[in-house]
Amino acid sequence: MKDILKVETISQYNALKDIPNRHPLITCFDSADAKPLKSGKFNFGFYAIFLKGVNCGELQYGRNTYDYEAGTLVFMGPGQAVEIKSQKDYNPKGNALLFHADFIKGTPLASKIHSYTFFSYELNEALHLSEKEQQIVKDLFSKIDYELEQSIDKHSKQIVCNTIELLLNYCERFYERQFITREVLSQGVVSNFERMLHAYFNSEKPQKIGLPSVSYFAEELNLSANYLGDLIKKETGKSAIDHIHLKLIDLAKDRIFDADKSISQVAYELGFKYPQHFNRLFKKNTGYTPSAYRNLN
Repeated sequence: MKDILKVETISQYNALKDIPNRHPLITCFDSADAKPLKSGKFNFGFYAIFLKGVNCGELQYGRNTYDYEAGTLVFMGPGQAVEIKSQKDYNPKGNALLFHADFIKGTPLASKIHSYTFFSYELNEALHLSEKEQQIVKDLFSKIDYELEQSIDKHSKQIVCNTIELLLNYCERFYERQFITREVLSQGVVSNFERMLHAYFNSEKPQKIGLPSVSYFAEELNLSANYLGDLIKKETGKSAIDHIHLKLIDLAKDRIFDADKSISQVAYELGFKYPQHFNRLFKKNTGYTPSAYRNLN
Protein backbone atom coordinates (compact mmCIF):
# COMPACT_ATOMS: atom_id res chain seq x y z
CA MET A 1 0.00 0.00 0.00
CA LYS A 2 1.33 3.42 -0.93
CA ASP A 3 2.06 5.86 1.86
CA ILE A 4 -0.29 8.83 1.99
CA LEU A 5 1.37 12.22 2.32
CA LYS A 6 -0.63 14.31 4.77
CA VAL A 7 -0.62 18.00 3.95
CA GLU A 8 -2.25 19.60 6.98
CA THR A 9 -1.52 23.28 6.42
CA ILE A 10 -1.65 25.79 3.59
CA SER A 11 2.00 26.61 4.23
CA GLN A 12 2.95 22.97 3.62
CA TYR A 13 1.04 22.95 0.36
CA ASN A 14 2.61 26.21 -0.77
CA ALA A 15 6.04 24.72 -0.10
CA LEU A 16 5.22 21.64 -2.19
CA LYS A 17 4.04 23.86 -5.05
CA ASP A 18 6.88 26.35 -4.56
CA ILE A 19 4.55 29.35 -4.44
CA PRO A 20 4.66 32.40 -2.13
CA ASN A 21 3.18 31.93 1.32
CA ARG A 22 1.16 35.15 1.33
CA HIS A 23 -1.17 34.00 4.12
CA PRO A 24 -0.84 30.97 6.44
CA LEU A 25 -4.51 29.96 6.08
CA ILE A 26 -5.41 30.64 2.44
CA THR A 27 -3.76 30.50 -0.97
CA CYS A 28 -4.93 31.35 -4.47
CA PHE A 29 -2.75 30.81 -7.55
CA ASP A 30 -2.46 29.98 -11.24
CA SER A 31 -1.18 26.42 -11.61
CA ALA A 32 0.93 27.41 -14.60
CA ASP A 33 3.16 29.39 -12.22
CA ALA A 34 3.49 26.61 -9.66
CA LYS A 35 5.76 23.60 -9.27
CA PRO A 36 4.11 20.31 -10.30
CA LEU A 37 3.18 17.71 -7.70
CA LYS A 38 4.80 14.29 -7.82
CA SER A 39 2.66 11.20 -8.40
CA GLY A 40 1.35 9.70 -5.19
CA LYS A 41 -1.42 9.80 -2.60
CA PHE A 42 -2.23 13.01 -0.75
CA ASN A 43 -4.54 13.84 2.14
CA PHE A 44 -5.33 17.54 2.49
CA GLY A 45 -6.41 19.15 5.76
CA PHE A 46 -8.27 22.06 4.17
CA TYR A 47 -10.87 23.02 1.58
CA ALA A 48 -9.72 23.07 -2.04
CA ILE A 49 -11.31 24.29 -5.27
CA PHE A 50 -9.59 23.64 -8.59
CA LEU A 51 -10.62 25.07 -11.94
CA LYS A 52 -8.98 23.12 -14.73
CA GLY A 53 -8.07 25.02 -17.87
CA VAL A 54 -7.07 22.15 -20.17
CA ASN A 55 -7.16 18.37 -20.27
CA CYS A 56 -4.56 17.55 -17.68
CA GLY A 57 -4.28 13.96 -16.61
CA GLU A 58 -5.81 11.29 -14.48
CA LEU A 59 -6.60 11.36 -10.79
CA GLN A 60 -7.86 8.62 -8.49
CA TYR A 61 -10.33 10.02 -5.97
CA GLY A 62 -12.43 7.83 -3.68
CA ARG A 63 -13.54 4.81 -5.73
CA ASN A 64 -13.26 6.46 -9.12
CA THR A 65 -10.70 7.48 -11.68
CA TYR A 66 -11.35 10.78 -13.39
CA ASP A 67 -9.77 12.34 -16.47
CA TYR A 68 -10.05 16.09 -16.14
CA GLU A 69 -11.54 18.10 -18.97
CA ALA A 70 -11.20 21.80 -19.62
CA GLY A 71 -13.63 23.91 -17.61
CA THR A 72 -14.02 21.37 -14.82
CA LEU A 73 -14.44 22.62 -11.26
CA VAL A 74 -13.46 20.17 -8.54
CA PHE A 75 -14.05 20.49 -4.79
CA MET A 76 -12.29 18.69 -1.96
CA GLY A 77 -13.07 18.89 1.73
CA PRO A 78 -10.66 18.49 4.66
CA GLY A 79 -9.50 14.92 5.22
CA GLN A 80 -10.24 13.64 1.73
CA ALA A 81 -7.56 11.74 -0.13
CA VAL A 82 -6.56 12.06 -3.76
CA GLU A 83 -4.11 9.95 -5.74
CA ILE A 84 -2.23 11.45 -8.64
CA LYS A 85 -1.49 8.92 -11.36
CA SER A 86 0.89 10.20 -13.98
CA GLN A 87 3.97 9.08 -15.85
CA LYS A 88 5.32 12.58 -15.43
CA ASP A 89 4.96 15.32 -12.87
CA TYR A 90 1.40 16.58 -12.52
CA ASN A 91 1.02 20.24 -13.38
CA PRO A 92 -2.52 20.99 -14.61
CA LYS A 93 -3.20 24.43 -16.03
CA GLY A 94 -5.90 26.40 -14.32
CA ASN A 95 -6.66 28.18 -11.07
CA ALA A 96 -6.76 26.98 -7.50
CA LEU A 97 -8.17 28.26 -4.21
CA LEU A 98 -7.34 26.52 -0.93
CA PHE A 99 -8.38 27.69 2.52
CA HIS A 100 -8.19 26.22 6.01
CA ALA A 101 -11.29 25.97 8.19
CA ASP A 102 -9.57 28.26 10.70
CA PHE A 103 -9.59 31.07 8.15
CA ILE A 104 -13.39 31.31 8.12
CA LYS A 105 -13.92 30.82 11.88
CA GLY A 106 -16.11 33.53 13.38
CA THR A 107 -17.66 34.44 10.02
CA PRO A 108 -21.16 33.68 8.65
CA LEU A 109 -19.50 31.34 6.13
CA ALA A 110 -18.26 29.07 8.94
CA SER A 111 -21.82 28.33 10.05
CA LYS A 112 -22.94 27.31 6.55
CA ILE A 113 -19.84 25.75 4.99
CA HIS A 114 -21.23 22.26 5.62
CA SER A 115 -24.33 23.10 3.60
CA TYR A 116 -22.17 23.13 0.47
CA THR A 117 -22.42 19.39 0.04
CA PHE A 118 -20.37 19.32 -3.16
CA PHE A 119 -17.20 19.40 -1.03
CA SER A 120 -17.83 15.71 -0.36
CA TYR A 121 -18.94 14.67 -3.85
CA GLU A 122 -16.92 12.05 -5.67
CA LEU A 123 -14.48 13.37 -8.25
CA ASN A 124 -16.51 11.98 -11.16
CA GLU A 125 -19.36 14.21 -9.94
CA ALA A 126 -17.32 17.34 -10.70
CA LEU A 127 -18.94 20.52 -12.00
CA HIS A 128 -18.59 21.17 -15.74
CA LEU A 129 -18.80 24.86 -16.53
CA SER A 130 -19.85 26.80 -19.61
CA GLU A 131 -17.49 29.52 -20.84
CA LYS A 132 -19.57 32.23 -19.16
CA GLU A 133 -19.61 30.29 -15.90
CA GLN A 134 -15.85 29.79 -16.10
CA GLN A 135 -15.39 33.54 -16.46
CA ILE A 136 -17.47 34.23 -13.33
CA VAL A 137 -15.33 31.78 -11.34
CA LYS A 138 -12.09 33.23 -12.72
CA ASP A 139 -13.21 36.76 -11.82
CA LEU A 140 -13.92 35.73 -8.24
CA PHE A 141 -10.57 33.91 -7.99
CA SER A 142 -8.96 37.10 -9.28
CA LYS A 143 -10.67 39.22 -6.59
CA ILE A 144 -9.38 36.89 -3.86
CA ASP A 145 -5.90 36.91 -5.38
CA TYR A 146 -5.97 40.71 -5.44
CA GLU A 147 -6.85 40.89 -1.73
CA LEU A 148 -4.03 38.51 -0.83
CA GLU A 149 -1.62 40.83 -2.61
CA GLN A 150 -2.65 43.81 -0.45
CA SER A 151 -1.53 44.66 3.05
CA ILE A 152 -3.87 43.04 5.59
CA ASP A 153 -6.30 45.44 7.23
CA LYS A 154 -9.52 45.12 9.21
CA HIS A 155 -11.55 44.60 6.03
CA SER A 156 -9.39 41.91 4.40
CA LYS A 157 -10.83 38.79 6.01
CA GLN A 158 -14.45 39.86 5.58
CA ILE A 159 -13.96 40.74 1.91
CA VAL A 160 -12.21 37.43 1.14
CA CYS A 161 -14.75 35.35 3.09
CA ASN A 162 -17.62 37.15 1.39
CA THR A 163 -16.05 36.47 -1.99
CA ILE A 164 -15.58 32.77 -1.17
CA GLU A 165 -19.23 32.57 -0.09
CA LEU A 166 -20.30 34.27 -3.32
CA LEU A 167 -18.21 31.78 -5.28
CA LEU A 168 -19.81 28.83 -3.46
CA ASN A 169 -23.30 30.25 -4.00
CA TYR A 170 -22.61 30.52 -7.72
CA CYS A 171 -21.38 26.92 -7.67
CA GLU A 172 -24.66 25.81 -6.09
CA ARG A 173 -26.49 27.52 -8.95
CA PHE A 174 -24.21 25.92 -11.54
CA TYR A 175 -24.75 22.46 -10.04
CA GLU A 176 -28.51 22.96 -10.22
CA ARG A 177 -28.07 23.87 -13.89
CA GLN A 178 -26.00 20.72 -14.38
CA PHE A 179 -28.71 18.57 -12.80
CA ILE A 180 -31.20 20.07 -15.26
CA THR A 181 -29.00 19.79 -18.37
CA ARG A 182 -28.27 16.18 -17.47
CA GLU A 183 -31.92 15.46 -16.72
CA VAL A 184 -32.05 12.16 -18.63
CA LEU A 185 -29.08 10.85 -16.65
CA SER A 186 -30.57 12.19 -13.42
CA GLN A 187 -33.92 10.55 -14.05
CA GLY A 188 -32.11 7.28 -14.70
CA VAL A 189 -30.41 7.52 -11.31
CA VAL A 190 -33.74 8.24 -9.58
CA SER A 191 -35.38 5.28 -11.34
CA ASN A 192 -32.53 2.99 -10.32
CA PHE A 193 -32.75 4.25 -6.75
CA GLU A 194 -36.49 3.51 -6.62
CA ARG A 195 -35.94 0.08 -8.17
CA MET A 196 -33.18 -0.77 -5.69
CA LEU A 197 -35.29 0.49 -2.79
CA HIS A 198 -38.13 -1.83 -3.84
CA ALA A 199 -35.78 -4.78 -4.29
CA TYR A 200 -34.15 -4.17 -0.90
CA PHE A 201 -37.39 -4.45 1.04
CA ASN A 202 -38.52 -7.45 -0.99
CA SER A 203 -35.44 -9.41 0.03
CA GLU A 204 -34.03 -10.67 3.32
CA LYS A 205 -31.66 -7.72 3.58
CA PRO A 206 -33.77 -5.76 6.11
CA GLN A 207 -33.57 -8.70 8.54
CA LYS A 208 -29.88 -9.35 7.85
CA ILE A 209 -28.54 -5.82 7.39
CA GLY A 210 -31.18 -3.59 8.93
CA LEU A 211 -32.63 -0.34 7.68
CA PRO A 212 -30.98 0.90 4.49
CA SER A 213 -29.12 4.19 4.50
CA VAL A 214 -28.67 6.70 1.71
CA SER A 215 -24.97 5.75 1.76
CA TYR A 216 -25.88 2.12 1.00
CA PHE A 217 -27.71 3.04 -2.23
CA ALA A 218 -25.08 5.62 -3.16
CA GLU A 219 -22.41 2.92 -2.90
CA GLU A 220 -24.47 0.64 -5.13
CA LEU A 221 -24.92 3.43 -7.67
CA ASN A 222 -21.23 4.40 -7.49
CA LEU A 223 -22.09 7.89 -6.26
CA SER A 224 -21.38 9.85 -3.11
CA ALA A 225 -24.23 10.03 -0.60
CA ASN A 226 -24.40 13.82 -0.83
CA TYR A 227 -24.55 13.86 -4.62
CA LEU A 228 -27.29 11.20 -4.67
CA GLY A 229 -29.25 13.09 -2.02
CA ASP A 230 -28.96 16.42 -3.84
CA LEU A 231 -29.88 14.88 -7.19
CA ILE A 232 -32.99 13.13 -5.81
CA LYS A 233 -34.07 16.27 -3.96
CA LYS A 234 -33.73 18.29 -7.17
CA GLU A 235 -35.63 15.75 -9.28
CA THR A 236 -38.44 14.80 -6.89
CA GLY A 237 -38.68 17.56 -4.28
CA LYS A 238 -38.13 14.99 -1.52
CA SER A 239 -34.88 13.94 0.10
CA ALA A 240 -33.48 10.43 -0.35
CA ILE A 241 -34.15 9.60 3.31
CA ASP A 242 -37.75 10.78 2.84
CA HIS A 243 -38.10 8.28 -0.03
CA ILE A 244 -36.78 5.51 2.21
CA HIS A 245 -39.20 6.43 5.00
CA LEU A 246 -42.18 6.68 2.63
CA LYS A 247 -41.37 3.21 1.28
CA LEU A 248 -41.12 1.90 4.83
CA ILE A 249 -44.49 3.37 5.84
CA ASP A 250 -46.17 2.11 2.67
CA LEU A 251 -44.96 -1.44 3.33
CA ALA A 252 -45.75 -1.18 7.02
CA LYS A 253 -49.37 -0.23 6.33
CA ASP A 254 -49.84 -3.44 4.32
CA ARG A 255 -48.09 -5.71 6.80
CA ILE A 256 -49.83 -4.30 9.86
CA PHE A 257 -53.09 -5.77 8.50
CA ASP A 258 -51.68 -9.29 8.93
CA ALA A 259 -53.31 -10.16 12.25
CA ASP A 260 -51.02 -13.19 12.66
CA LYS A 261 -48.04 -10.87 13.12
CA SER A 262 -47.35 -8.69 16.11
CA ILE A 263 -46.34 -5.07 15.62
CA SER A 264 -42.87 -6.03 16.82
CA GLN A 265 -42.60 -8.72 14.13
CA VAL A 266 -43.53 -6.20 11.45
CA ALA A 267 -40.88 -3.83 12.78
CA TYR A 268 -38.17 -6.51 12.72
CA GLU A 269 -39.16 -7.62 9.21
CA LEU A 270 -38.70 -4.06 7.96
CA GLY A 271 -35.24 -3.85 9.50
CA PHE A 272 -35.88 -1.98 12.73
CA LYS A 273 -33.68 -3.09 15.60
CA TYR A 274 -36.05 -1.67 18.18
CA PRO A 275 -39.88 -1.69 17.73
CA GLN A 276 -40.22 1.63 19.55
CA HIS A 277 -38.23 3.31 16.75
CA PHE A 278 -40.71 1.87 14.24
CA ASN A 279 -43.63 3.09 16.34
CA ARG A 280 -42.17 6.58 16.50
CA LEU A 281 -41.54 6.84 12.75
CA PHE A 282 -44.96 5.41 11.87
CA LYS A 283 -46.78 7.86 14.14
CA LYS A 284 -44.72 10.78 12.82
CA ASN A 285 -45.77 9.97 9.24
CA THR A 286 -49.39 8.85 9.77
CA GLY A 287 -50.52 10.45 13.02
CA TYR A 288 -51.32 7.00 14.47
CA THR A 289 -49.36 4.37 16.32
CA PRO A 290 -49.14 1.04 14.42
CA SER A 291 -51.60 -0.54 16.88
CA ALA A 292 -54.08 2.31 16.54
CA TYR A 293 -53.79 2.14 12.74
CA ARG A 294 -54.51 -1.60 12.80
CA ASN A 295 -57.60 -1.08 14.99
CA LEU A 296 -58.73 1.90 12.90
CA ASN A 297 -58.81 -0.23 9.78
